[in-house]
Amino acid sequence: MSRWTAALVGIVSVAAALAAGHLVAALVGPSASPFLAVGNTFIDLTPPPLKDFAVRTFGTYDKLVLLVGMAVVIAALAVAAGLLSRKSPTPGTVLGAVLGVIGVAAVLYRPDLGQLGLLAPLAAGAVGIGVFRWLHSEVQPERHVESRRSLLIVAGGSVVAGLGGQLLGTRTDVEGSRASVGELKPTTTAPAIPAGADFAGQGTPSFITPNRDFYRIDTALSVPRLRAEDWTLRVHGLVERELTLDYADLRGRDLVERTITMTCVSNEVGGPYISTANFIGVPLHLVLEEAGVKPDADQLFSTSADGWTAGSPVDVVLDPDRGALIALGMNGEPLPVEHGFPARLVVPGLYGYVSATKWVVDLELTTFAAKRGYWLDRGWAQRAPIKTMSRIDSPKGLSKTGGKVTVAGVAWAQPTGVAKVEVRVDGGPWQVAELGADVGGSAWRMWRLPLDLKPGGHTVECRATDKSGFTQPQERVAPIPDGATGWHSIFFTVE
Repeated sequence: MSRWTAALVGIVSVAAALAAGHLVAALVGPSASPFLAVGNTFIDLTPPPLKDFAVRTFGTYDKLVLLVGMAVVIAALAVAAGLLSRKSPTPGTVLGAVLGVIGVAAVLYRPDLGQLGLLAPLAAGAVGIGVFRWLHSEVQPERHVESRRSLLIVAGGSVVAGLGGQLLGTRTDVEGSRASVGELKPTTTAPAIPAGADFAGQGTPSFITPNRDFYRIDTALSVPRLRAEDWTLRVHGLVERELTLDYADLRGRDLVERTITMTCVSNEVGGPYISTANFIGVPLHLVLEEAGVKPDADQLFSTSADGWTAGSPVDVVLDPDRGALIALGMNGEPLPVEHGFPARLVVPGLYGYVSATKWVVDLELTTFAAKRGYWLDRGWAQRAPIKTMSRIDSPKGLSKTGGKVTVAGVAWAQPTGVAKVEVRVDGGPWQVAELGADVGGSAWRMWRLPLDLKPGGHTVECRATDKSGFTQPQERVAPIPDGATGWHSIFFTVE
């Protein structure tokens, strides 16, 4: 075969393998698709510094970058398999077998997949090797028309199989289930957001973050698709009585609405991964008290439908004043699928990696000595209270503005609350900023300060002080292992 033909045979064969695996995975579990299983396993095994770099560099596009990168690598391997097999199909067959083994290993590694999931990578391996060897015998220089027909047949079949797998994999009508939930009416509503709670006209975010804009950081390449009608939550471990709750049971209880700001531990100083919503749900402490937590339990170990785990301190989740929820709703509607529908945990004052399990299906009362959550084995801290921080939102760094400018931003110190924000210009004296209305310790607080500056470049810094008297430290500390610290600063030019 010519080099171009050999490369095309490799690519078409790998496409057939991935399509077959995707189609079978739709029947045994969408995340068993070899492409997704390998991608998810790669995420799990990636060293924390590299993962932190990906989040810092690509933000919420980190998974898209990973998928594109995987596609490029797989295409390169397919081309290599074809080129090495111009005279004999053996080299490509061996490489196909190796890729099949990697797919099987990835599925075996996934905590959310059973042995049935192995059918997907096994099907992918068998189809890929079979198609490769068949095309190698069919595609010959002297049979130009027949060769092209064989390639088109396989390519067309791959497209059909891949689309079929995608359609079958998304056949669970999650949006229909969300719609059938209807309005979630809390018995206790959150206080109305007062006028002056934000300074959106001066560049701060709106106080309540719309669901479409709420930050999202998780490890899932494919979002779990669970219907409320099928969902259950198991509460077990060091408890007096084990509970199994379904969606109807939780919805039938007295629901409460709370205004809560959530913060990601990956947030750099001045970073965007913080948002606020009105969450509706069942107080977590009431469910745990119903189960009867034994005295020796110090960790609530929560598990997502995709196998992700987190460990929350029992003393925090049992504290009624902290306001932890099994949340069912967000900003007046059932949780969006990407934010955890049918149910998730929300624990004010803790970074999300130890408190905010989405698609939660299991709560185990245990000890920190007995079990370790997903991120603990990757170098993150066991307990992760949110640190007192502030951020400048306006003006933007490196921007140009007039002499009269209002510096504005947000500050947070959940669950204590923000008492003061100070701003200084070019290392001068600290000036106390005007604060927006106080909506409670579990929510962020907006601030602003008008300045009249001379033409030229200026550096502005900010720092917050919480209601306990603790002031945000100046020293810059990276997010790993328990959250970033440091004063946020920007440089801009007055014209």
